[in-house]
Order: sequence, then C-alpha cells, then structure tokens
Amino acid sequence: MPKEKLFLLDGHALMYRAHYAFISRPLINSKGVNTSAVTGFTRVLWDLMRNQHPHYLAVAFDLPGPTFRHEAYEPYKANRESQPEDITSAIPYIHRILKGFKIPIVTKEGFEADDVIGTLAKQAEKEGMQVYMMTPDKDFGQLVSENIFLYKPARMGNDVEIMGVEEVKAKWDIDRIDQVIDMLGLIGDSVDNIPGIPGIGPKTAIKLLKDFGTVEGLLENVESLKGKQKENVINFAEQGLLSKQLATIDINVPIKFNAEEYRLDPPDKEMLAEVFKELEFRTLATQILGTDETEPVHKPTATQGSLFGNAEMSASVAPTPLPSHSIATKNLENTSHSYHLVDNLGDCQALAKKLASEKTICFDTETTNIDPNLAELVGMSFAIKPGEAWYISIPEDRVDAYAIVDLFKPILEDETIVKIAQNIKYDAIVMKWYDVEVKGLYQDTMIAHYLLEPELRHNMDYLSETYLKYKPVSISSLIGKGKNQLSMRDIPVEKVSDYAAEDADITLQLKEYLFPKMEKEGLKDLYDTIEEPLIKALVDLEFEGVNVDANYLNIYSKELGTDIDKAEATIYEKAGVRFNIASPKQVGEVLFEKLKIPYRWSKTKSGQYSTDEEKLAELSQEFEIVNDILRFRGLSKLKSTYVDALPKMINPKTGRIHSSFNQALTATGRLSSNNPNLQNIPVRTPEGARVRKAFIPRDKNHVLLAADYSQIELRLIAEMSGETAMQKAFIEGKDIHRATAAGVFDVPYDEVNREQRYRAKTVNFSIIYGAGATNLSRQLNLKRAEAKTLIESYFKQYPGLRLYMDKTVADARENGYVMTMMGRRRHLRDINSRNGMIRSGAERNAINTPIQGTAADMIKIAMANIHQALKKSHLKTKMILQVHDELVFDVPKGELEEVKLLVDDKMKNAIPGLKVPIVVDMGVGEDWLEAH
Repeated sequence: MPKEKLFLLDGHALMYRAHYAFISRPLINSKGVNTSAVTGFTRVLWDLMRNQHPHYLAVAFDLPGPTFRHEAYEPYKANRESQPEDITSAIPYIHRILKGFKIPIVTKEGFEADDVIGTLAKQAEKEGMQVYMMTPDKDFGQLVSENIFLYKPARMGNDVEIMGVEEVKAKWDIDRIDQVIDMLGLIGDSVDNIPGIPGIGPKTAIKLLKDFGTVEGLLENVESLKGKQKENVINFAEQGLLSKQLATIDINVPIKFNAEEYRLDPPDKEMLAEVFKELEFRTLATQILGTDETEPVHKPTATQGSLFGNAEMSASVAPTPLPSHSIATKNLENTSHSYHLVDNLGDCQALAKKLASEKTICFDTETTNIDPNLAELVGMSFAIKPGEAWYISIPEDRVDAYAIVDLFKPILEDETIVKIAQNIKYDAIVMKWYDVEVKGLYQDTMIAHYLLEPELRHNMDYLSETYLKYKPVSISSLIGKGKNQLSMRDIPVEKVSDYAAEDADITLQLKEYLFPKMEKEGLKDLYDTIEEPLIKALVDLEFEGVNVDANYLNIYSKELGTDIDKAEATIYEKAGVRFNIASPKQVGEVLFEKLKIPYRWSKTKSGQYSTDEEKLAELSQEFEIVNDILRFRGLSKLKSTYVDALPKMINPKTGRIHSSFNQALTATGRLSSNNPNLQNIPVRTPEGARVRKAFIPRDKNHVLLAADYSQIELRLIAEMSGETAMQKAFIEGKDIHRATAAGVFDVPYDEVNREQRYRAKTVNFSIIYGAGATNLSRQLNLKRAEAKTLIESYFKQYPGLRLYMDKTVADARENGYVMTMMGRRRHLRDINSRNGMIRSGAERNAINTPIQGTAADMIKIAMANIHQALKKSHLKTKMILQVHDELVFDVPKGELEEVKLLVDDKMKNAIPGLKVPIVVDMGVGEDWLEAH
C-alpha cells in the first residue's frame, strides 16, 4: 500500500523566491499593492495541491529575532539586507490564504524554519509517512533519506525536481548524505554568512571528503596536507567546525508531529474569496474557487514568464494581456490519443504514401545531440490531425537509416506540402545530413509565438501548458539530467515513440492556435515575408559553417599568454605585493586599502569593494595599476573565451565551426548567436580584433567578402522621424557626426575638431538608446549640467527627433506596444508603471526598439533575399556569418565582382522607397580581419 504523503513547505524561502521572480516587473494591483510574493506563493501552493495531491501539508516560517545560531556566531546572516517592505506586507496575506486553505503554520522561537521542517520530517518518517520538503534551499539535502525527499519547485520552464538519496549524493559528488554538512562546513555559505575554511571551494572539498570523510577527519590528518592549504586548515580549524555546526539542521526542536493537525481538508472558500477579492486575484479565484469572486480590475500590464507562470496583476493599460498560465490538467495519461509506432518497412511505405497525399504535415526529429551538425537521427514523427501521430524509428546503421529516410525524402522535399514544426531550423539541418532538403512553406510554432510574445519563453512545453493546458512528457523524464544523462538511442523505442508522437501532435495543435492568432494581430505578413524565408537562409548558413585557422589561434594563444604574464608582473611590481588578480575581493583590498586609492561607491552586499569594469574604468586614467588590471582581465578573457575556446568548437566531421543563430531570443528582433557567440568577439582593441584573423576562406581559391551597413540606426531614425536636417546631411553624403557637431557647437562644418566630433558622435548614439543627461555626463566625463546643455543644443538642431521620440512614447502609453517599420511589435507592459525606474526603462525601450528592430528587419530581409538570389543564379558563394549589421560571405574568386553587386543591391534595397540613402561598406580579404 502506498505511503501517505506529507509536504512541508519552507514558507520564507518560497515567499522570497516569488518576490524576486518578478523583481524587474513587480505585480501591482489597482490599489498600488505589490502582490508578487503573494501571487507566486499562492500559485506554487495551488500547483502543488493540484498536481501532487498531498495527504498532509504544513508551512514553516522563520520568526523575528535571533536563533541559537546567532548566539553561536554573531555574524550569522549579518550580510543579509533587511527584509523588503513588500515582503513584510505580503506575510499577513499569505497567512490569511493558508488559513483559508486550512493549512497549519508551524514556527518555534529560537529556531529557523529549516529546523522545524527537519524535526517534523524525521518524526513523520518514523510514523511511516513519505515526506517531501518543498524548498529551493540546497542545505536540506542533509535530511534526505529513504522516505524523505527534497522537492524543488518548477522554475523558468524546468520541471519540478525531486531528489532522493542518490540524487543528492550525485549533486554534491559525495559518498554519504551526512557529508552535505561537511561540505558546507568546508566551503561555507555566502547566503547565510557561514565562513567555511578559506581557500577551499567545492572541487577541493569533494576531494578532501573523499580522502578524509568529514571535517573532523580532515583535521585529524592535517599533517598530510601541503602548503597554503595546510596552513589554512590549521589556522581556521575552529572556524570549519563552527561552520559545520551552523550548517547542521537541528532535528530535535521541541515540537510534536500530530498527523491529524496537518491533514489536508477542503478549503474555506468564503475566507479565500475575501482575500482574493482584496488582492484582485481574478484568475486564481476562478481556478481555485470555480468562479470569479473578485471585482473587475484594470487590464493586466506587467508580468513575465517565470517560475510561477504568468499571474494576475493590474495597473493602467494593457492592449495585449499576457497569456494566462493556468494549471495544465491534461496529459498523455488522461487525454485520448492514437499514436503509432512504425517499425517495419511495409508500414513505413504505407505511411509515406498517406503523407504524400496531404497538403500540410507536422514533423519532428529525435536525435542524439542538441547540435544539429553533430546529431545522429534516431527517429522521425509525423502528425496530420490533432490526436493522431506516427513515430518512425531510424536504425543506427547509416545504410539502413538511409533506406528508411529515403522513403520520406520525396514528401519532405515536396514544395507543395506545408511543413509544420517547432524550431524547424534544427530539424532541417539534421535532415540535410541525410541528403534531404526540407522544402515547402515552413510554419514554425516557435517563431510564431516569438512574434506574438517576443519576451516570453517559446519552448514547446511552455507553449503547450500555457495555451493548450496540456503537460507534455518531459525530455528529462526519458533521458535524465546532468552527467548521468542518457542518449535518446539508449531509451526503449516504445517509450520514445509516445514522447516523439506527442511532440508532433502538440506542435500541430499549437500551430492551429498560434497562426490564426498571429494573423488576427496583423503579424502574419511579418512571418511570411521576413522570418520564414530567413529560416531557410539560416539552415544553409549554419550547415555551411566557417573555416577557422586553428594553428594561428594556437600561436596567438601563446603570444597572449606571454602578454598576460608581463601584465601580471607589472601589476605585482606596482602593488608591491603578490595577490590573485582574478579575485575581485583581493583586487579591492590591494587598490583601496593597501594603495589607498579613493573608493567612491557603496560596497557589495557581502561588504566587499566593487571592482567591476565600469568602476575601474573611471579610475584607469588616474591610476596606472588600475589600467593594468583592466588590461590583464581583458587579455585573460580574450584568451580563455575565444582564442583557446574556438579550436575546441571545430566540428570533427567538417573541420569547421558551425555557430547557431537564434531567431527567437531578443525583444528587438535582432539575431543572436552562440557556440560561439560571434556578436561578443571584442573588436575595439587591437588584440580583440586579431581574433577575426582566424576566420578564413574555404581554400586558396576563395576570399571573404564582408558587407556592413554604415550608421544604419542613425539613418533609420532620420527616416522614421522625418527630421529634415539630419536627412539632408545623409542625402548630401556628409559625415553625420561632424554635421551634428557643427550644429551643436555652432562652428563651420570644416572647422569641427576631433573632440567636438567625438562628443557629437556620443550624443547621436546615446539618443537612440534613450540616454539622459546623467548617463551622457558619465560617458563624456562632463558635469550633469553640461550634458543637459549639450542635449538641449542637440534637439535644437534636430527638433524632429524630439517630436518623434515624444510621440513614440505617447503612442506606447496608449497602445501598450511599439512597432518597427515592418510591423514587428514589442509589448511594453511597464510603460505606465508607477515605479519610476521601471517606467523609465520601458520608455527607453519605446524609443530604441523601433529603430533597432527596423535595422534587424532590414538585415533579415537582406539575408533572405541574398540567399534566394544566390540559389537562383546557381552561384557557389556561401553566406557564412551575420554579426550585428554585417554579413560575411565565402566567395570563389571568379564570382567576386558579381556577388559584390548582388549583395550591395539586396542590402541597400531591403526596404525600398526610403528617403535617406542606405550605405553598405564592403571589404575583401584572405581573412575576416582583412575583409572587415
């Protein structure tokens, strides 16, 4: 007989987690009350009750005042900031909601909630119960046993994580559960200000515990240690033992577990209705009470995809409310479906014949790798109507695999059949490795949702739970996570079949929901003319990859290593002491204590000096050692992140690097890349720019062509604002920064000096990003009043820009979104926030997004058009990179002149009919640096 389940919730931890999940977009109701903590806590509680069906439930809270740990160690938790006022005000509401659910609150003076939960868990285990401790706190791992589990709530699209003995041991890489306490004793815990032993991090602690078992065992064998480690363990032995004591959860709190007190009974709906009405929780009232028990409120305006889903909130305006992420009650077990495993040649032939007669099919691939250029095909799934799907298992043997794939090749290559998929770019690249070109119109549910809600998540599980209220089988439930993760090929085909068929089925259903919605909101044309053709261009671009000179990078790495060593020696000489330059703490102590360099900022939460790049840059002109430290950091990062990392990213099958371009990530519409992130390759320093020299043509018969939009965002703001003076400068081919300086500083165009042009250039680009006087003063090292005067002079010269910016913000307030020239939308749900800082951020986004977004649309259109033109002309030139406003091509030398004309035309005329001329700078070279 299954054991009864007791859930013990860490109230404060869950409440804080909820509050900070919405910290950038707090949930404010019409009364101005921040309901983030209450909303998130209630939703987690309700999800737990609906999905886990606990028999018993209680919530433990910390009480104000010191505990036995403070008495043992006064600085315990002293680094924590005072409790935010919004959390303090949320506690009474949470207590009322728990009372309405008839869930007991458990506390004990002098003890923390951890101790209360630990004591109750051990007592309940003795009574034969299965106990789940619901908390994000890793320390609870020390309590896990055969019948006590750590239950970490879902977060950011990840599933709930339930950890038993083996999972906790694997997580910490320890041999016994009780070693969790020893780990914390050695490494400390910065959150609780537990010091640990200096110099011992997680990796070292793991090794020491494998050798000595416990902190005490380590101290008994200290003579076997060497050097600084031995010195630290001897000097901080008592601190290590104290840290272990502080980290130990007390399981002997003087409280008694009484099962009947914790039994979950039906809620007091009247009490819940009252508090929900007060907080304006309409959706929760409907879900929990079965009816809307609250008064109407203003339309929702501010939320984000988060660990708690999208919750109710209100402020002043929201033309497009966020989707309600109510609980997904449907799943594979309780929903009617007809999924078929196709595992023989005859059935494959019959399915291929059936699919060939369809006008639209949904398909998905199952593979062995998230990198499509390394993946092996494990299977394909197809769906043509909701509730029915087929899964075809693909053999590992390449010859046998081709025999199956070739049956479906005519269907996938049929241009008259529409192909539906979730992230079809991945599937199309995988299929190219099996000599299949996926043709026809692409209907990608990920991209469709991105256009509708660019700032939310777009993975299939999230979309399914949000819009279909259906919880799909998670990939982690099949293959696991972390170092013990299996390959899809290791899973029994019967299990994979249902998972894969479900993916195709759900994607088809999402398409039927999202595409009509996209059309209704006027975004279908944006999908058809920009995003869909771009997918096909990116498929070929990523499949092609780029050639990288690994030998050059190895030589350059050694050169950088020498430069880093020299920089290190220089720093030590100027500091008069050796220290860890990679340690922000030690850098702060050397600069601001030993060398007495003035420190003008507040310290970090842990009481350390802040030594980030922005702050050190302000000191670098005045203090040489600061400039040396910045150089050391820059060179070290360049070496580790790019010069040493790029050769490891070379695909063993192709000998090339295949960067992945993300079409559904940025809120503005710009592409981003990863593996490697090409956008972040530093080019402003000579050392950084040299990384580009490693990117080379296919062979000696090819060259690289780089084509870069010149000042595209300034040209677009001139176009979109109708600012005549700026348009005139561009039309006349003037240097826009010099022309701006001439007007701002009231000097003739030909007499503008270098400093004036620099300041004008800074203002030009700062205005695009909505920067004010404070920000500009920091950039130009001016007094705020001087920066304010500079901005006023700027808008006096370009009054059309000010009118445009004011109108853009006003329209955003009214509509709740801004648009690019091509109709791409970005919702600005915080544009009317009562929080000035949040509102200002939304206003800056309102100004910048139409400009940056239109530039993004422009290069996307150019990429798609160039891709189509190259294919149509049967040219062998390949588009291989896109970075910011630049495209890079691998061009046969014989095609160079023709391709230069083609690229120039497609880039300049991506958006036809503009008044402001578009300029494209081109370069050709034997490597990317030379071409750029």
